[in-house]
Amino acid sequence: MNLKHTISILLITFLLTSCSKNDDNNQNNNPNIPNVSFDTQTLINTNLPQYNQMQFPGNYILLNSNYGIKGVVLYYSGSDYSAFELSDPNHPISSCSKLTVNGIIATCGCADENAYEILNGTKQDGGQYTMTRYNVEVNGSIIRVYN
Repeated sequence: MNLKHTISILLITFLLTSCSKNDDNNQNNNPNIPNVSFDTQTLINTNLPQYNQMQFPGNYILLNSNYGIKGVVLYYSGSDYSAFELSDPNHPISSCSKLTVNGIIATCGCADENAYEILNGTKQDGGQYTMTRYNVEVNGSIIRVYN
């Protein structure tokens, strides 16, 4: 084995082991957001009037607290869908920690009014935790959101 081949193998090994399955900012270790299991299955059908806006970029819908902890926001960017928990990841769950959405900004009702972008879940002024992302699967007009 020559030196060039050995270095290539080491580089590839390093790259594969340094990549994380979930690159969200410490999302799996967030003590404020418990892991909940849910699945919308066939609930969201963009052919139905109440979900029709999800065919057009820049729109979002809110799913009630039957999904996630305090609910879920599903956003369509035009190229893909993203879904996030509506509980502030930087607060323990409380009456003020539910995020409300206005445009592309989700804001908590607590005194510090943490604000996040629903495009990518990042906190506007930085912070320890990003919004908790949920899985989204699209099959034709059916959008499935699950954890």
